[in-house]
Parts: sequence; structure tokens; C-alpha cells
Amino acid sequence: MAVVTMKQLLDSGTHFGHQTRRWNPKMKRFIFTDRNGIYIIDLQQTLTFIDKAYEFVKETVAHGGTVLFVGTKKQAQESVAAEAIRVGMPYVNQRWLGGMLTNFSTVHKRLQRLKELEAMEQTGGFEGRTKKEILMLTREKNKLERSLGGIRDMAKVPSAIWVVDTNKEHIAVGEARKLGIPVIAILDTNCDPDEVDYPIPGNDDAIRSAALLTKVIASAVAEGLQARAGVGRGDGKPEVEAAEPLAEWEQELLASATATATATAGADAATAVGNEAAAGATEPTTDSS
Repeated sequence: MAVVTMKQLLDSGTHFGHQTRRWNPKMKRFIFTDRNGIYIIDLQQTLTFIDKAYEFVKETVAHGGTVLFVGTKKQAQESVAAEAIRVGMPYVNQRWLGGMLTNFSTVHKRLQRLKELEAMEQTGGFEGRTKKEILMLTREKNKLERSLGGIRDMAKVPSAIWVVDTNKEHIAVGEARKLGIPVIAILDTNCDPDEVDYPIPGNDDAIRSAALLTKVIASAVAEGLQARAGVGRGDGKPEVEAAEPLAEWEQELLASATATATATAGADAATAVGNEAAAGATEPTTDSS
């Protein structure tokens, strides 16, 4: 069963790229056409790359790995946090602090400080201090919570990172590449595919597109966790909200893609039948006399 359908991708606007004057030529192979000055991404390729990324994430988590979800742009903040929390993975949806990966030992010390301050607050450790001291400690805790709260339980660097907008998160991508950590990311038409190990061509600016693809990755994590725990395979297909009706040209794109897939399947089936018939015709007969 497909992880996500062409219809879901179209409904979420995953096929819309940037204006034709704002693009990275390296993305040419992922572009289907352009319409009214906007590049249209080839969703057939998107589906193929989604399957590859899904399988990689599932296997990584099944073997004990973790995936760090990264998306600090407004369109991605909510879905990145919600999906990461749903599957118990770390996330960064506020500002990326330089060295979060390459200088994790220092970051880990700050995480310990955050937990220390939280414990002090919960166990009455602020009592007996002046109002100014309490205010300073509270501000320190809130600042650490805001910047590091999503990775508070991350004990080591992740096995892979999921990124919404590699241009926006270029520091995170650079740190991951420096450490050899695989990068899974949405590739819009202005991105550099050479920076990503598991690309998913798509719209990284639309809220619904970012949410759908982030949910796909989270579903892969969930299935990996199930495999790790020895639980049966779940349905990784993400649920989506009711969508606006497709435009006529989008309906044509969907119909064309469906027809192509059907024709390919039919041709494969016909070839298989033909091969079987040929094999049967050439089988030696046994002489009964």
C-alpha cells in the first residue's frame, strides 16, 4: 500500500515550486513543467522518493536509531513539534543554535542545567531566595526551555535528521553533513539536492505540504518503533483533512499520472503473461508411446 497518494500531494499543494526566476538549476530533473511563472514539481518522482525515505527512516528507527525533526520557519513549526512529540523524537522548531550537533557535549551540559532548574522549581528550590534571584533563575529556565526544550531528552547526536527547507536550515544541514549524519529533507525548486541524502521533491513553503510530508516521516518512525518492539506492521498512511477541489489542470495532472501508472502495470502484466505462454509453448511433451 502506498504511503501517500498523488491526490493527497496535490491537495496539499506539494507540486508547487518557486517562481521560475528563483530556482536552483540542479533541481531541473525534478521539475515537471512550469505554469504561470511557477515551477510544477514532478509528483511521480516525489512518490518514489517518499517510499525510499520512508523505508530508510523505518529501518533506522527499527534498529535503535533516532531522527531529529528540524523546521524553524513559521509554516513548519507547529507540525514539526506535533509530529515529533507524537512519536517521541527530538525536534528543533525555534532558532537553531550553532553547534547543536558538532558541539553536542556543550549543548548536553545546557540540557542538564535546564533539568536542574526544572527540578529546583518543582521541589521548592527557589524558596528562600530573593525575588531578583528567582526572577533571574526563571528567565534562565524559560530561555533554555524555548531553545532546547525539543531536544531535552536527546542523550546523543541523532541517527538522521528530517529538515523542512534546507536553505533556511543550512547550518543544521552543514553540521549533519560534517558528522556524516544522513539528511532527509523536502527539496523545493530553489534547493541544492547535493546536500541531501534522502530528498523528497516538494513544496517546503505551504503549511499543508510541510505538515503532510512531516507526518509521513513521523509515520515511518512510528512503524520503526513498532518493529523495534516486535509489534505488527501498522498502516503508515497518514490521514489528511478535507481539501479544496482540484483545479482543472490539477485534475488532468492526476488523471495523466493515474493513466500512466495503469498503463505501466498493464504492460508489465501483459509481458508476464506473454512470457508464461512462451515458456509453456516451448516445454517438451512426453511421448506416451
